[in-house]
Amino acid sequence: MEGDIIDLLLQLKKEQLTPIDLSLEDIKGIIMNVLLGGSDTSAAMVIWSMTILIKNPKAMKRVQEEIRNLIGNKGIVNEDDIQNMSYLRAVIKETLRLFPPIPLLIARESMKKSTLEGYELQPRTIVYVNAWAIARDPEIWENPEEFMSERFLNSDIDFKGQDYEFIPFGAERRGCPAMALGVASVELALSNLLYAFDWELPYGLKKEDIDINGRPGITVNKKTDLYLIPKKYF
Repeated sequence: MEGDIIDLLLQLKKEQLTPIDLSLEDIKGIIMNVLLGGSDTSAAMVIWSMTILIKNPKAMKRVQEEIRNLIGNKGIVNEDDIQNMSYLRAVIKETLRLFPPIPLLIARESMKKSTLEGYELQPRTIVYVNAWAIARDPEIWENPEEFMSERFLNSDIDFKGQDYEFIPFGAERRGCPAMALGVASVELALSNLLYAFDWELPYGLKKEDIDINGRPGITVNKKTDLYLIPKKYF
């Protein structure tokens, strides 16, 4: 279809294609959820990405070279440019694997009696999925605690809910409706920060001193603020 999510919701309302009577207030609430879900988490992701890159200078250099070689002197990175930045997208995927913005996915409720790993689940059982633990499972991932963005180069594994070893946005019908907005926001913000500036730690601070602990919350932000010194590249 043509248009965006607002067009789709208005069409559903107009043609009464949902089992509930979708009102304009419902549509406003859904759009608000998308905006909130795609902004707070995006900000956290940019900070985590910059944190992991400043701790890995080789990765920082490689991603900046990719962006600058592609963009040249154009002055800004746009959405179309990002489609050709395979290493940048691999960095974002690896950051999502290590630091999913919502480690404990929104609660699910079982629809029928089922058995999981020998445990019997009754209907209407509340189920929490630990995306953080799944993405660090040593039975699935090689060196799961290490930042290795190369693992996503020439790999079909994606975060769109089809690969269950990597579900930072959930999967299927309970997948995050703000995924596209959030990922696009992170890609644009991060690529432009890396394109326009070189980044250094404050005097006397070493990369080993950077704290990578998270702060408790539904969205896990960095526990301590990240301080970096930008030096204009262009």
